[in-house]
Amino acid sequence: MTESNDEPMSGPATQQPEETLTISVDDHETFMQRHLPDLGQEVEDTQVFSWPLSNWKKLDRKITSPEFPCGGHKWRVLLFPFGNASAPPNDSMSIYLDYVPPKNSENWHACAQFALVLSNPSDPTNFVVSHAHHRFVPEECDWGFTRFYDLRKLFQAPDPARHPIIENESAIVTVFVRVLKDPTGVLWHNFVNYDSKKETGYVGLKNQGATCYMNSLLQSLYCTRYFRKAVYQIPTENDIASESVALALQRVFYGLQTSDQPVGTNELTKSFGWKSLDSFMQHDVQEFNRVLQDKLESKMKGTAAEGAINRLFVGKMKSYIRCVNVDFESSRTEEFYDIQLNVKGMRNLRESFQDYVAVETLEGDNKYQAEGHGLQDAKKGVIFQSFPPVLHLQLKRFEYDIQRDAMVKINDRHEFPFEIDLEEFLDETADRSEPHVYKLHGVLVHSGDLHGGHYFALIKPDRETRWLKYDDDRVTPVTDKEVLEDNYGGESTTGLLQHQRQQVRTLKRFTNAYMLVYIRESKLDEVLGPLAEADTPVHLRKMIEEEQRQAERKKRERDEQHLYLTVKIITDQSFQQHQGFDLATFEDKNWPASEVPTFRVLKQETFVKFKARVAQSVNIPPDRIRLWVLVGRQNKTVRPDVPVPDHDASMTMEMVRNTMAVRSAELRLFLDIRSEVEKVHPEPNGNTLMIFLKYFDAAKQQLYGVGKIYVQRQMRVGDLSGIVCEKMRWPSSTPLRFFEEIKPGMIELMKTKATFAQSEIQDGDIICFQVELSDKDVLDLESQGLSASPVSFYDFLQNRIIIHFRPKDEQSIEEGFDLTLSKKMTYDMMSQKVGDYLKHDHLKLRFTTTQSNGQPKQVLKRALNQAVSEIIQPTYLAHQTPTILYELLDVPISELETKRSLKIVWTGLHNKEEGAFPFLLPKTYTVAELADQVIKNVTLSPTGTGRIRLFGISKDGKRQEELSGGEMIGNLSDAAELYAEEIPVEEAQADEADKVIFAYHFYREPTRAHGVPFRCVCKPNETFAETKKRLAARLQVPERDWAKYRFALIQEATFKQPTYINDEDCLYDHKFLSDDVLGLDHMDKSGKRTNGAYKNEALVIKG
Repeated sequence: MTESNDEPMSGPATQQPEETLTISVDDHETFMQRHLPDLGQEVEDTQVFSWPLSNWKKLDRKITSPEFPCGGHKWRVLLFPFGNASAPPNDSMSIYLDYVPPKNSENWHACAQFALVLSNPSDPTNFVVSHAHHRFVPEECDWGFTRFYDLRKLFQAPDPARHPIIENESAIVTVFVRVLKDPTGVLWHNFVNYDSKKETGYVGLKNQGATCYMNSLLQSLYCTRYFRKAVYQIPTENDIASESVALALQRVFYGLQTSDQPVGTNELTKSFGWKSLDSFMQHDVQEFNRVLQDKLESKMKGTAAEGAINRLFVGKMKSYIRCVNVDFESSRTEEFYDIQLNVKGMRNLRESFQDYVAVETLEGDNKYQAEGHGLQDAKKGVIFQSFPPVLHLQLKRFEYDIQRDAMVKINDRHEFPFEIDLEEFLDETADRSEPHVYKLHGVLVHSGDLHGGHYFALIKPDRETRWLKYDDDRVTPVTDKEVLEDNYGGESTTGLLQHQRQQVRTLKRFTNAYMLVYIRESKLDEVLGPLAEADTPVHLRKMIEEEQRQAERKKRERDEQHLYLTVKIITDQSFQQHQGFDLATFEDKNWPASEVPTFRVLKQETFVKFKARVAQSVNIPPDRIRLWVLVGRQNKTVRPDVPVPDHDASMTMEMVRNTMAVRSAELRLFLDIRSEVEKVHPEPNGNTLMIFLKYFDAAKQQLYGVGKIYVQRQMRVGDLSGIVCEKMRWPSSTPLRFFEEIKPGMIELMKTKATFAQSEIQDGDIICFQVELSDKDVLDLESQGLSASPVSFYDFLQNRIIIHFRPKDEQSIEEGFDLTLSKKMTYDMMSQKVGDYLKHDHLKLRFTTTQSNGQPKQVLKRALNQAVSEIIQPTYLAHQTPTILYELLDVPISELETKRSLKIVWTGLHNKEEGAFPFLLPKTYTVAELADQVIKNVTLSPTGTGRIRLFGISKDGKRQEELSGGEMIGNLSDAAELYAEEIPVEEAQADEADKVIFAYHFYREPTRAHGVPFRCVCKPNETFAETKKRLAARLQVPERDWAKYRFALIQEATFKQPTYINDEDCLYDHKFLSDDVLGLDHMDKSGKRTNGAYKNEALVIKG
């Protein structure tokens, strides 16, 4: 039994108040109007069933009513007269509506709204009631109320004038059931174990954090099959998915096409050049669409897909000014990929189009200056010359609010149809050979406000398929109402019951359409035509099928992992290459594990069989090898303990691990190879010991594994000298010192006259030797901060850590590097090591620690002279290489306290960020002196003014804030980003008649500034066509890109919408106020926004 207390309209039963109009349970129609709210769903059937009860106190603890039909289903009431197990006994009555499941079928469900009523047997106006709605399924076949009503109150009259509900131990249970139609099959579905592919034929996309905006658009593009075919036509055979947008997108589309599980997009975003943090930044759908299309368009050049995007999405519009009284027209035709339509003040899509092409009359003080005709009355407007087969309409849900001085979301109601004829919005000269009737194909929906929310898509994939909702990883069918009405925006009612007296409140809907996709009806079959098998690239299919096979193999390995055991084997070769404690490094958070031969072995494989496999891998007969088990000793070392016996043919590898290796996660073995001259292996734990030798080379500061040797227990330690000299091919008189590697932090000098037995040496112990050094050599090494003995070198090994150093300036071409340092080193010692590596004075280095994401954290102060362990802790987790940023200074770091560090971004003569130059100057330097330093680092135009300007950028990104030449740089804000540009000749030579104004870059909305603002000279009587030529020469934008630029007058003070400028206009004639600027409207390819209102990075796709 499940209680519906989570339903918003359900809860404890209510008794009919006296002051309300008396309603009888027997008046079914009126009762349902009062107690069953309209849920906005179509009703399949309604039934009322009554069940009289007597001898209440003698009823069983659980009883069921007779069955009754409703909506093709059978139902019954499930009653616990004294409460069920979930409620205290004899406290509350429990009652539920119970679905009677059909025999031999578990694939059923029913959506029902119901009210459960308990009434007085003689007075049907005396009752208590609760209502709910539920999707009845095999897992939840009953739904109702555990605490329906206080049992004690049911037996008591509320006042002397009324009777109790249960009177003379009798009452009547009445249930009102309304079965609702479920046209989508998912009404009130909890989506546990829901299968999108099975239910709809489509799968969703996984959300990486805040990529729902991207997922909704990708699903729309995927369902535009002409587009999918074009993407498949881009050659990608030699591409790498993580570096190629085209291949990564092909792989996403192929996954949507063939997978039965949601498809991931990590590879795609990685190909964009995005980092993991970018996936948690929500961007604008339209912006993402244009940037992606622009990238794909360039990838399609020279391929079979070239021109596909233009053919599919590009239309043309004409901006014009037409004189009323003279025959003169100024016009410009431009392409569009989408149309931005106003929502505010518009009731529907047609009104938005009418507003878009509305004609403005220029008259009175606003007359138009027509070339050759003077000031004239004129009509100004926009008209469409052609619409593309696939029309993307951007509904302007986000606008600037003057009162709030901020961007806000417009949630007003705005209706859009399944079909619209756009012919009335075409220019009279447009091609009308085909109808311009468009069918709705997709609705991209935004739920939320300006600061965040969620995107999903509603798409009709083709003529036959019903509308589907693509909500990240889930795809579900939807009704026409869910496509249109639910996404118009506007207001919705609270859904209060009709008998409630308070006025029905209306609430703003924050879920509404944001982007609409229409397809021309005459092109529908071409755009949405099915894909043939040949349309999918063969190399793509083969690549993904092979990956699937590999994934299935790995899955099998994971599933069978419990049957296998990992065995790592230390060989003589791996020991010789080992730098560290023991015979190999297995678990050290500051150092990578040793690379040793690794085997994946069935736990039930016999040891004899495994030994033969090992022997074969080293090409040595099995009788010449034996394998020692490595065990962890109490002193934290890992050493060979005993050899594995091979006389028991039935011994399995699992038995070896469990009985000899103390059930460690992996089995570690040492491969002991007997030389050909030896007859047999020495017996363990006898008089012969197997020990390992390491050589510490003080000159090279290296530790070498020499190998294993066998010695007798009664031999003296000094007897090793002859063995070592012979192995190393040294003169027999070479003086040696021997150290026992007892454990990390305990390396002790051995007494040469003591025996191995007296020295407590056992099998598997390690002895390190070195050539004895003179006092002079020892002092020489120690003066360089180097180890003169194994004791100090082992101490270094115990405290060693790999640190990654990289330049702090992201634009530096120098690559990072790794250094192995000791955690005991001081700041100065670390600085010395880095300086030696960089061949740079270590006193002229400055270091900055980093956060876990690699971003700068804190500048290190040399004066503190911290230890490396203090510098890197506790920021870094195990197995994460710490990163420290460095800067190359021109002066010793000690001088920094009296100097100011600045970075100047140089934009040159052409308003392009050509480079960034760091400066370290006395704080008393003036801005003019700083400018002199900048000039020394940049190349000025040979025919230019030879002068530069230093400036910051206003918070809104629209104006320069020039720095005063006499100001001291020590007074400049630390947070200020500083820029420098060469002052153009035309600005320097501007006379009093010219106007010098600010110009800035933005994309679509004036608030979305990007790039660096600059100054523009306006000349009297110059048409804007001439002004544009000067601007083009100044900015040096490629002609192809320049053709896409639009120019607008931004009048900030009056909060006007941008006024786009035509070629015949004269910018000089505008009466400029202090805040008026020229805006250059074009896509941001820099990846940086300067507007304070948009702190997030602009969306950029690099791959």
